[in-house]
Amino acid sequence: MQKIVIIGNLTADPQSRVTQSGISVCSFTVAVNRRHREGQEQQADFFRVNAWRQLGELCGKYLAKGRKVAVTGSVSVSTYKTQDGTVRASMDVTADDVEFLSPKEGGQAPAQTAAPANDYVEVAGDDLPF
Repeated sequence: MQKIVIIGNLTADPQSRVTQSGISVCSFTVAVNRRHREGQEQQADFFRVNAWRQLGELCGKYLAKGRKVAVTGSVSVSTYKTQDGTVRASMDVTADDVEFLSPKEGGQAPAQTAAPANDYVEVAGDDLPF
């Protein structure tokens, strides 16, 4: 079994469409920053993500350029030749799960998104069950 988990930002607004058989799909590209040492230039890898059916509809509704997401799915790599003859590779992810890590601008994040990392409830010692 093969799974990939990526966390990054959308490079553009997602593109939603419906196949001839009536299945919705949302496609978007996620830029994932590589770790780098101090003084080195920041580099990123780009993954094309396809989210199908209800997941795709949610992505199309709530995601936009610049938003941070965590995507879990399977990856496939294909090569293609550009017009100038250069061979390039494309990494395509079929999403099983997309977690929205940035809230929707101008309002509350939808219920399907992750809570902010600093959103916690303090528990006093008397409230602990052990």
